Amino acid sequence: MTPLEAIIRAEIAASGPMTLHDYMALCLAHPEHGYYRRRDPLGAAGDFTTAPEISQMFGEMVGLWLAEVWQGLGRPAPFRLVELGPGRGTLMADILRAGRAAPGFPEAAEVWLVETSPALRAEQAKRVPGARWAGALGEVPGGPLLIVANEFFDALPVRQYVRTAKGWAERMVGLDGDRLGFGLRPAPDLGPAPVGAVRERSPAGEAVAAEIGARIGAHCGAALIVDYGYAAPTPEGADTVQALRAHAFADPLEAPGEADITAHVDFGALARAAKGAAASPLVPQGPWLERLGIGARAAALARARPERAAEIEGQLRRLTAPEEMGTLFRVMALGPEGAPPFPGFEGER
Repeated sequence: MTPLEAIIRAEIAASGPMTLHDYMALCLAHPEHGYYRRRDPLGAAGDFTTAPEISQMFGEMVGLWLAEVWQGLGRPAPFRLVELGPGRGTLMADILRAGRAAPGFPEAAEVWLVETSPALRAEQAKRVPGARWAGALGEVPGGPLLIVANEFFDALPVRQYVRTAKGWAERMVGLDGDRLGFGLRPAPDLGPAPVGAVRERSPAGEAVAAEIGARIGAHCGAALIVDYGYAAPTPEGADTVQALRAHAFADPLEAPGEADITAHVDFGALARAAKGAAASPLVPQGPWLERLGIGARAAALARARPERAAEIEGQLRRLTAPEEMGTLFRVMALGPEGAPPFPGFEGER
């Protein structure tokens, strides 16, 4: 039994079953035993690998996108360059390097990393000298800003509802004999749906999106969100909550605090919550990166490093191929109302 499981069991014994949302929040963010508070989860020695860790090309495309958007917004200086959930700092380091292509961009950028993990903050400090840290977006000073959120929203807890023969019920976590188990409690009516349908909602994700929208509306700015998810509730609803440990799927109720627990992102809900900003169409990651020129960048890297050509081709495929990350991951931008389409989203509806 992990230390966190003992805490969860004691809380359930004292107060009754907790919502899946509260269980996820404890597993991921408990101040002492939470998954993201204690460890570096990335890379071969961790539990998962994100796009910036696969190849520098991903961060370079994001950096060029941000620099072009900054120019289109009138080159505000200074501006806050903010990353939500910045991992090891790899993405921000690549962004800043690529951003040098736009004169004045690096000098105008005041880098803020929104991170709560001491372990990851230490890694970020190695890669992003001069960065400033915040525990939440609200701690970042006001003014013009550009925000990046790559695989951030999927790690926020969700409430999960199931349509039963008696009506809607909310997923709970309680005690099932000598182990943790799932249960249900009656929930408010969520409208018609077939028995067995599942709906998920992330109050925390919607709150962050609302804050982003308000800041873009009040100041000059834009946000780029990259994650796996959907534009509207999945057909019939689907249980998307999953746990990952050592690069393999795991039972989310086993070893609390030792596995990453995520859920697919409802991009439509984020767009609706971001009042004050306009949301772009949702575009698969592969086509978006290709429109930004990742193929040409891969070819240039292969020419410069012929001994790594096969490796670079493999990285490109992993980031863009439909059977890899190319369609699983989606990209959405938030920007000022009435602004022209941002790079990579032209011609989309």
